[in-house]
Amino acid sequence: MAVNYNGDIQFWGGAVESQSMALDLLSPPNHFATSLLDELGGRAWLIRDPDGSGHLVSSPRLQSLSDLLMRQDSDHEAIFLATGRGSGTLFAAVIHSTRRGQAQGGVRHCAYDSVEDLLCDGLRLARTMTRKNALAGLWWGGGKGLIARVPGDRADDADFRRCLYQEYGAFVTSLRGIYVAGEDAGTRPADMAEIFRATRFATCIPPERGGSGNPSRMTAEGVVAAMEAGLLFLEQNGLHGKKVVLQGTGNVGSAMIRLLLDRGVRQIVASEVCADRREALLDRWSGAPVEIRQVREDDPSILWEPCDVLSPCAMGGVLGSKTIPSVQARMICGSANDPLENELRDAAALAQLAILYVPDFVANRMGIVSCGNEQYGFIENDPLVHRHLDREWPGGIHQTVLRICEESRREAITPLEATLRLADAQAQQTHPIWGHRASRIIESVIESSWASAG
Repeated sequence: MAVNYNGDIQFWGGAVESQSMALDLLSPPNHFATSLLDELGGRAWLIRDPDGSGHLVSSPRLQSLSDLLMRQDSDHEAIFLATGRGSGTLFAAVIHSTRRGQAQGGVRHCAYDSVEDLLCDGLRLARTMTRKNALAGLWWGGGKGLIARVPGDRADDADFRRCLYQEYGAFVTSLRGIYVAGEDAGTRPADMAEIFRATRFATCIPPERGGSGNPSRMTAEGVVAAMEAGLLFLEQNGLHGKKVVLQGTGNVGSAMIRLLLDRGVRQIVASEVCADRREALLDRWSGAPVEIRQVREDDPSILWEPCDVLSPCAMGGVLGSKTIPSVQARMICGSANDPLENELRDAAALAQLAILYVPDFVANRMGIVSCGNEQYGFIENDPLVHRHLDREWPGGIHQTVLRICEESRREAITPLEATLRLADAQAQQTHPIWGHRASRIIESVIESSWASAG
């Protein structure tokens, strides 16, 4: 389809193709990439109709993508899809909002069963990034990058990864700054260096390339700061003497162990799916009050361990109707993005159990704070970064947690609802210099016949 921003829409090729040739949202992502998307020229887009009535797609064969967004009650500005020519991998950039600036968010490299699973993950995470950036006072919008992991061991091959991430970087470049990539689940610092080879629209660049590097340690600092604020609200006087449970000991979870021990916690119980990582951590913390249990990926039992603070630090969607009734924690505060299966429903369920839930996009902001503005230069112990950990700064994590908890109690709403009010209000502010310029970049990309240039 071609779009005229005076409101006229023209479909290429006359009649809409048969349904059998349309996008099957239940198909595996890389099958879609090497079949339908390749037939469409290797690229496709969906944008919100400027009049707000629905969505426009680059081909009638993608109508089911528009239908998906309608079912999700989506207010996202755009989705861009492409096939990596050398890797045969499906790439996506999901753009939620660019009011506060270019859409920024990490590149998630994960396995997905279907195109629908991939897109729903991107829609959810991009919206969260809008809220996280707005709450942190950053002049960035919200977006998410997605790379569908190929089956088998190929994704761990060094040569393949170099090709894959350079291709993704070229994809980001083609979007002209609508989306700015960062590090996320499944993406390594070396991968960000490869993305940076192909685009300037990237953050979390390794220090040897002039960037701030892996943001995991700073993310851990922020989550622990949020824990302390939540415990203060509960009149629990900090982490000293408390039992903390960590679901996941990846880059952030493992960094939290040292921070928690430094604060005098009584015990840390953690789960880990990788046997080698578990053994390495047990060796490192031998003699400390740290227990690490090896579990299967589908084992949620760590969530039910009695504790003062439960900290989900793995993947999202782990707290829902099947797991919440057995949670035995006074507070939930972790680094995982979107740990609730259904935000409003599950936040209400936790409140009914008198469990304080600190929303993830309040607690885990330090990753984006530490690397988001690195193109303006990098400073060791940057005061503009570290003020977010200052207990007295009104815009910092500590004061923000206290503010949303107090509003929750005053208004008889959940802390999530209080956080959403604050974040969504701030997300409506436009960039003080550039306004909503990124929306015009989206238009210019579409007008340049981007989908047919793949």
